[in-house]
Amino acid sequence: MTPQQPVRLPSLPSTANLWRTGQLHESGLNSRAIKALVRHGKLVRLRHGCYIRAELWEKQTGPVRSRQLIRAHAHATLTTSAGGYVYSHTSAARLHSLYLWDVDDLVHLLLPGNPSSERLGKDVRGHTRPWTAAEVVTLSGLRATSLERTVVDCAMMLGYRQALVLTDHALRLGADKALMGCMAEGLQGRRGIRTLRLALAHADPRSESAGETLTRELLTRLKLPLPEPQVQVATRAGKYRLDFAWKEKKVALEFDGKTKYFDYKPTAEALFQERQREKALTENGWTFVRMTWADLFREHEFKSRILAALQR
Repeated sequence: MTPQQPVRLPSLPSTANLWRTGQLHESGLNSRAIKALVRHGKLVRLRHGCYIRAELWEKQTGPVRSRQLIRAHAHATLTTSAGGYVYSHTSAARLHSLYLWDVDDLVHLLLPGNPSSERLGKDVRGHTRPWTAAEVVTLSGLRATSLERTVVDCAMMLGYRQALVLTDHALRLGADKALMGCMAEGLQGRRGIRTLRLALAHADPRSESAGETLTRELLTRLKLPLPEPQVQVATRAGKYRLDFAWKEKKVALEFDGKTKYFDYKPTAEALFQERQREKALTENGWTFVRMTWADLFREHEFKSRILAALQR
């Protein structure tokens, strides 16, 4: 039996990592060669007419991949900072590097007209609500809605908790709450306006992650005593900043879900220092309640843990 010969694949261009189909053709790769490169894991098709080097794609984190899909749309459609498209809603949020929770990767655009969905593509949603020049900024060469307009558009499209996560972070990045309130006044009667108003009313720029925002929302919804966020406490091991604290009860609530959702992994040294600080706080009479993402969806158990800690 003759041993199977290894497949000889054509080479990808040595320059760039993101290509339109036409660019690959110009480099000598026909449609059959492109399909072979995709099939053997050397090339990844991001959307119709746009491919990325697989080696690069595999190294990218989730948030970076989501932004890469927007770049792929811009590259495939030859969108530039002077073009007619304005990236909006969750696409603009990603270009602003805002926290998003439980949101799909559809590309959202503001358009002067209302083209058919077939023309835009299955992965694109077009929106036609008018915009002003002041509501458009350029981010890494792409036109996108401003921070404030992005929050308003997203909050009117998403659920309340999703909107609160994004609004918290936008305020932390410097978004103008008064300006967003003025925008909301001009949108009375629109679908989603109630969600926008609730998010603006309850947003808190002290929240440092989506998990902290959702924890605060859950505490409020369960009618539990509300702690103070980002509390600094002095110990013999130095100052320790707690995610949440009921200072009079000496109860700390810490959210430990950063790794899964924000591609953050604490170093061994950081973990050691955290254990030392926690030990010092415990010696001073503090009680710790630690939360993960799973705990956010075990509401009865979460409430019982908090009440038990406060009663101690």
